[in-house]
Amino acid sequence: MRKLFIWAPFALFLAFLAIVALGLVKPGDRAVRSALVGKALPAFNLPAATIGVPGLQTADFATGEPRLLNIFASWCVPCVAEAPVLLQLKAQGVKIDAIAIRDRPEDVARFLGRYGNPYHQIGSDVKSAVQLAMGSSGVPESFVIDGKGVIRYQHVGDIRPEQVPLILEQLEAAR
Repeated sequence: MRKLFIWAPFALFLAFLAIVALGLVKPGDRAVRSALVGKALPAFNLPAATIGVPGLQTADFATGEPRLLNIFASWCVPCVAEAPVLLQLKAQGVKIDAIAIRDRPEDVARFLGRYGNPYHQIGSDVKSAVQLAMGSSGVPESFVIDGKGVIRYQHVGDIRPEQVPLILEQLEAAR
C-alpha cells in the first residue's frame, strides 16, 4: 500500500500531461458566437468612417438583397490579411458593407488606400456599441445579412481564400 502512495504523484502528473496534450492536439472552439443569428440587426445609424464613403444604418439592409457586413479596424493585423479576399468577393459581385471599430477617419482612409476598398458603405463605431449589440467579439468578423435585415450567418475571424465558397453559399442561401 505504501508503494502505491509513492507512485500516486507521478501518476497524477502523467494524467495532467495527457490532458494538456489532448487540449493542444484538439483545442476547443473558442469563438464567441452571436445570439442574434436568425434575428434582425439591432437598430443603428452610424456616421461615415472616412471621407468619400457613406455611413451605414440598419435601413440599408432592408433592400431585398443579401449583403456581407464586415467588422474591421485599420489597426487589425488579420484585417490586412483579409483585405485581398474581400476584394475578390467584391469582384464576384458581393455587396460588402463595413463597420470600422474604434478608428479615426484618417486611419481608415490610409488602410483603404493601402489595401483597397471593397466596401459600399462604412459606418464608424467609435465606442464599439453596435459591434457589441450584434454579439461580435472582435475584429475581423463578418455577417451575412438577408434582404430583410436578418443576420443569417456569422463568420468569426478573417475570411481566407478557402472559405470564399462557404461565404458565397451562405449569401445564396440568404436570398
